[in-house]
Amino acid sequence: MEKKTESFSERLTSIRAKIQQVASQQLEYGRIPPQAVDIEEAVLGAIMLEKDALTEVVDFLHADVFYREEHKIIFNAILNLYNNTKPIDILTVTNELRSEGKLEAVGGAFYISELTNRVGSSANIEYHSRILVEKFLLRELIRISTQVQVMAYDDQTDVFDLLDQTEREIFNISQGNLKGSYLPMSTLITKSIEEIENISKNREKTGTSGVPSGFIELDKITLGWQKSDLIIIASRPGMGKTSFVLSMARNAAVDFEKSVAIFSLEMSATQLVNRLISAEAEIRSEKLRSGDLAEHEWEQLHAKISKLANAKIFIDDTPGINVFELRAKCRRMKSQYGIDMVIIDYLQLMNSHIDNRKNVNREQEISSISRALKAMAKDLDVPVIALSQLSREVEKRSGTKKPMLSDLRESGSIEQDADQVLFIYRPEYYKIYEDDDHLPTKGVAEINLAKNRHGQVRDAIRLRFIDSFAKFSDLDYNLGLPQNGTFVLPSKANHDLPDQEDEDEPPMPF
Repeated sequence: MEKKTESFSERLTSIRAKIQQVASQQLEYGRIPPQAVDIEEAVLGAIMLEKDALTEVVDFLHADVFYREEHKIIFNAILNLYNNTKPIDILTVTNELRSEGKLEAVGGAFYISELTNRVGSSANIEYHSRILVEKFLLRELIRISTQVQVMAYDDQTDVFDLLDQTEREIFNISQGNLKGSYLPMSTLITKSIEEIENISKNREKTGTSGVPSGFIELDKITLGWQKSDLIIIASRPGMGKTSFVLSMARNAAVDFEKSVAIFSLEMSATQLVNRLISAEAEIRSEKLRSGDLAEHEWEQLHAKISKLANAKIFIDDTPGINVFELRAKCRRMKSQYGIDMVIIDYLQLMNSHIDNRKNVNREQEISSISRALKAMAKDLDVPVIALSQLSREVEKRSGTKKPMLSDLRESGSIEQDADQVLFIYRPEYYKIYEDDDHLPTKGVAEINLAKNRHGQVRDAIRLRFIDSFAKFSDLDYNLGLPQNGTFVLPSKANHDLPDQEDEDEPPMPF
């Protein structure tokens, strides 16, 4: 009977044991990891000498930076005092270590006092601390490269898993994302308070706590697209999925100066840019394709696209991109351009690196892709928006054609993995010219928030859809609803409004 194949985690545990053997062999040949113990002593001594020294380095210095275990323990004791707003000096650090039962483990009170004799002042503490960080980064690179070397020689190692893990760890180092597998509650509470304060400041500027969509009613509910969230936007063909996310990308990049990465698996980068130009300059796309523009349209084109030209929108139109390539490109863009949001058009056109394995159906592959996208959102700490198709069951439904969660095509675990699911529905497309509230539907799109992990769901967020420009925008009037006591009705003089027949005008409320 064949031996059962080890899981990836079990192999990783075995490989780590081999890494320890390789490391011990290096020590036998006289090679020790990069370190600066004397500078570690000077940094700890400086922190205990002057009360403001720690504030200069606390944002990038952490316990793992120290090479000696004793110094890690001492620095953690200092951080405990700092987090509890207690003074930091020889006596308080000694008492803190004594209360933790770790004083003798670090060398006793005598060693703590000796540390302050290693340095005269804290004048160079930032420079010294950065040296320690550099030594730590070198040790981490050695660890990663050793791990890669050992795993590469293992016949059971999946090359894509190895590449992804290696790139993720190096990316984490470059981003300073060097956290352990767990954090104490005191640290998490502090981080949460800081995040709440940052959200409060951001809301004063944009009215949202995340990346704004630029649509007022939608942002009121979602407060913007939140970091680490996976958002699924789905509809049947012809509803305007791509136009919707392009409008959002334009709003985020132009109006709120966010960096947006768009991965288009269906349309070329040039086609997407032409759509953006058509929507921004409000010139029909067929005129842009033919180049048949009047003189005033050329002037309009050049006048309106300057903002778009300076927008931080990055488009990748690699066809059939797989999850591994997507993650690699997003990490590079996060490092180089600090992207704030990722958009994928669309999910069903992606490939998973499991597609060469036997007995894997399309639903399992889509499930693998959705889980990977959620993991990528957490890894990069940005919202990831993925477009998705809906099944034909919507068309077979009698009466209203509003989508439901069960309509997600090849859904797998899409609904489970997503933090939010939105559907785009245009009744006009199905020749439904009046909704349940007897409001006209011509030129109107409904955004249905069917799942919202952070709060309420919403059945119909009404937006204007300008088909000729493939553009979504806010309705600047409430059909039949009062604004500040006054009923506001659409005007034919508004050039942004689609042509409407008289029978499509909202009825007077009196």
